[in-house]
Amino acid sequence: MMWSTLLLTAVTFERLGELWLARRNTHALLQKGAVEVGASHYPAIVALHATWLAGLWLLGWNTPLHLEWLALFAGLQNLRLWTLSTLGRRWTTRIIVVPGERLVTAGPYRFLRHPNYVVVIGEIAVLPMCFGLSRYALLFSIANALMVTIRIRAENAALSGLSHAEQV
Repeated sequence: MMWSTLLLTAVTFERLGELWLARRNTHALLQKGAVEVGASHYPAIVALHATWLAGLWLLGWNTPLHLEWLALFAGLQNLRLWTLSTLGRRWTTRIIVVPGERLVTAGPYRFLRHPNYVVVIGEIAVLPMCFGLSRYALLFSIANALMVTIRIRAENAALSGLSHAEQV
């Protein structure tokens, strides 16, 4: 099924582009005196996402797409773009805190504390469903829930040092 391969290709290039952007932004933030928090669990997150995507290639490349799930996935991409554009050069795949920076409260952050994690949780579940892989979606959603729990705790602890009076 060409559409399945096209979707997986698009998601793969999106992820590679995000890694490039995250690396660039991380480097720039660290140059400004930023501090990384939670680095010890970062390799596990990368491994989880790489395994998830590789498995989708293995199992989903030649399956018919379920359009209702594809529509939901497209909606998640809109939230992803909104989140990334709101954070701008502050967006990264790591937990990076610049002392003295204000918390972002614009864009989707007006409604959610962690909109990027909402996107990631949704994508881990929804993209496999586009290929009819419900057990795969459940398995990786459980694994991702464990990682996101660790991640959000680390991020909340890092961000708690920023004064809410200094929000943007």
